[in-house]
Amino acid sequence: MKRLLSAGYARIFQICKCFRHRERGRNHLSEFTMLEWYCAGIDYFDFMDQCEGLVRTVAHGLGTPDTLHYQNHTVDISAPWSRMSVADAFSRWAKLTPEAALAQDRFEEIMVNDIEPMLGFDKPTFLYDYPAACGSLARLDPLRSDVAQRFELYICGLELCNAFVELTDPVEQRVRFEDERSAMARAGKTCHALPEAFLSALGDMPEAAGNAMGIDRLVMIFADTRCIDDVVAFTPEES
Repeated sequence: MKRLLSAGYARIFQICKCFRHRERGRNHLSEFTMLEWYCAGIDYFDFMDQCEGLVRTVAHGLGTPDTLHYQNHTVDISAPWSRMSVADAFSRWAKLTPEAALAQDRFEEIMVNDIEPMLGFDKPTFLYDYPAACGSLARLDPLRSDVAQRFELYICGLELCNAFVELTDPVEQRVRFEDERSAMARAGKTCHALPEAFLSALGDMPEAAGNAMGIDRLVMIFADTRCIDDVVAFTPEES
C-alpha cells in the first residue's frame, strides 16, 4: 500500500486477513481481520481525529449513542477523546521511565501489565509519542529525535489500532532495516532480504500517515465480549 502512496494514490484503504505466527490469547488470533488506511498530507494529530470519527460513525450507524457499554464500564465516546503521551503514562503508572524500561528490555512488559489496563475507561484514549526504538517505520519528531510520531487507540484497556506518520527517507529506512537484521542475527533469528521494491519507491512517497485497526477487536467492543473467539467464525483450533 505504501508503494501505491508513492505512485500518487493519496487516500487508500484495504480490509484483509493478516497472519502472525504463534499469537494466541483472549485478544489474539494467529489469523485476524485488519482495516489499513493511508492519507497523504496529514499529521498524526489530525489522523487521531480521523480515527475517532471512523469509530464514532460506526457506533452511530449501529444505533449506539455517545456512550457505549463494555464489560460493566460506561465509556463516553463523544468528541474529543483523551490523548496521553507515553512519557506521561509511564510517569503516572510505571516505576521506570520509557528509556529505562527499554534499557532493561521491559518496555512491552510494563506496557501490557501496568499501563494498557488503565487506558480508555472514561473516554477512549490515544497513547502517542512512542520512543524512537518502538517505531521502525515511523517518522521521528523533527524537534525530538528520541520520539516517534506514532499512536495507539485504547478502549477499556483494549488496543484497537497502531498508527504513525510514515518515514519517507529511503536512506534512513535502509539503515533501520539493516540494524534490525543485525539484531535478529545476534538473537539467532531468521533474517529476510530487504524489501528493495519498497525502498526504491520510498523516495517518491508524499508526507503521509497510516493506520492499522483490528476489526475483530472493534467488534469485541460493540459486542461487549472479552474474548476474540466470540466474534470470529472459526478459531485456529477448529480449522
